[in-house]
Amino acid sequence: MAPTGRPSALAEHAFSPHDAVLGAAARHLGRRRFLTVTAAAAALAFSTNLPARGAVAAPERTARISKDPFTLGVASGDPLPDSVLLWTRLAPEPFLEDGGMGTDRVTVEWEVALDEYFAGVLFRGTADAHTEYNHSVHVDVKGLTPGTVYYYRFRAGAWLSPAGRTRTAPAAGSATSSLKLAAVACQAYMDGYYTVLRHVAQDDVDVVFHLGDYLYEYAVNSEGGERRYTDVTLPDVFNRETMTLADYRLRYSLYKTDEDLRAAHARHPFVVAWDDHETENNYAGSTPENDIPPSEFLLRRAAAYRAYWENQPLRAAQLPQGPDARLYRRLHWGTLAQFDILDTRQYRSDQAYDDRPHAPGAESDDPARTITGAEQEQWLLDGWKGSTALWNVMPQQVCFSQRKFDVTADAALSMDAWDGYRASRGRVVAGAKAAGVDNWLILTGDVHVGYALDVKEDFDDPASATVGTEVTCTSVASGRDGVEKPANWDLFMQANPHMKFYNGKRGYVRAELGRQATRLDFKTVSAISTPGAAVTTAASFVTEAGEPGLKPA
Repeated sequence: MAPTGRPSALAEHAFSPHDAVLGAAARHLGRRRFLTVTAAAAALAFSTNLPARGAVAAPERTARISKDPFTLGVASGDPLPDSVLLWTRLAPEPFLEDGGMGTDRVTVEWEVALDEYFAGVLFRGTADAHTEYNHSVHVDVKGLTPGTVYYYRFRAGAWLSPAGRTRTAPAAGSATSSLKLAAVACQAYMDGYYTVLRHVAQDDVDVVFHLGDYLYEYAVNSEGGERRYTDVTLPDVFNRETMTLADYRLRYSLYKTDEDLRAAHARHPFVVAWDDHETENNYAGSTPENDIPPSEFLLRRAAAYRAYWENQPLRAAQLPQGPDARLYRRLHWGTLAQFDILDTRQYRSDQAYDDRPHAPGAESDDPARTITGAEQEQWLLDGWKGSTALWNVMPQQVCFSQRKFDVTADAALSMDAWDGYRASRGRVVAGAKAAGVDNWLILTGDVHVGYALDVKEDFDDPASATVGTEVTCTSVASGRDGVEKPANWDLFMQANPHMKFYNGKRGYVRAELGRQATRLDFKTVSAISTPGAAVTTAASFVTEAGEPGLKPA
């Protein structure tokens, strides 16, 4: 029997750099509906995030859990060679603010085994589910064997969770021959069913990268929007935009009651990163989309970030400090791949030209503007300098490659994507070149379509060197059913010669990294307006090691 333990998900944190601003804003908590939270909730969202003494000392409640508390499933994430993060959240009544758990502390047991029947449990322990964290549980299980599949489960009182399946990364420095991953993004619940995630759950991949917009802040009506429920009536609590901590927590509960999302989490470890909708559409750093003071927006961002961490398989290192959280991080898959997971939302400069499509100009090209922030940018470039991996993979949120909206010389570009931060992109491209990154693969979400793009040293010169490959993974649900060939297909393909593929259906990207090449398959489904559509491969490409650029498979 392996060692037992009681891993803690809590960590000491320094004060947030925004604490003073938040304190001033919190004194005005009644100005608008989204700030009309209780004093307790306000203190929770903007404290140093440790449970109150009363919560630690509170009596356990496991014996009184009368309904299944595992309605939101189980998940794992961020696999390391000797560790993986296990997650669950107790919610016997998921559509209540407290999940039906009240305010007491609950001790949850966990087990890890090599077989799905748990005939021989290798690791077991306990973890506390605190009301401060909405009774979520984050267990960082250590001492695991590299490159191994494990099964895990939780117990609370008499209730046993579904079993989850996960795996560890290969040993550091090992010459791993292959890695299979799925990339997904953008799952607006109200736009349709999560059929795509059911196919991801059934796919033979090692890890899933979720590239943002896991949650949408927009209202979901009683019929579930485009799902058009006839046998379910959703409560009115979802039929409004998320503003408070309670709103965001409840919205995650709604999303995680989807059986296809739960199936994907239970089958594969996830590596997650947020974009904008987990907080608010197109926010930029501390600048909101709407015309409210940044200090007030930071209160909302703190609530959104807290709820995100509570509902994702993330380690204590990602635990927010008020409205700040270190989400960018680095993972490895032996010497085959290094993953530099970016956060292109929290540190960015405000979008140029009021975030309207616009031709490049002095404002968008100002070298002082950044999409990553200076610290994250330097972290990325330093990581490349020290990389010994064959493939350097950059999972991130918004389109990196140039994307002209017209064939004219002064064609407009998106000011929310890297096109609106061209100096920032230029520094990253130069950094990749200087570090000798030969096999650069960028995984992107956000745009609700599938693109395959050659990353050019100079996008305005089609003859310039190709320095990497970018794929956008379309969306799980956002954009509804979509179409195979959008109305602007001919225009985009003509205006962007480095664009090798463009498809508007729902789906995901499946990538298989090998020592000689990486294969990229664009998986799509015919519809998500009704569940059960089959998956097909819309296109396949390869990019060969040492020869950047896309070729049809």
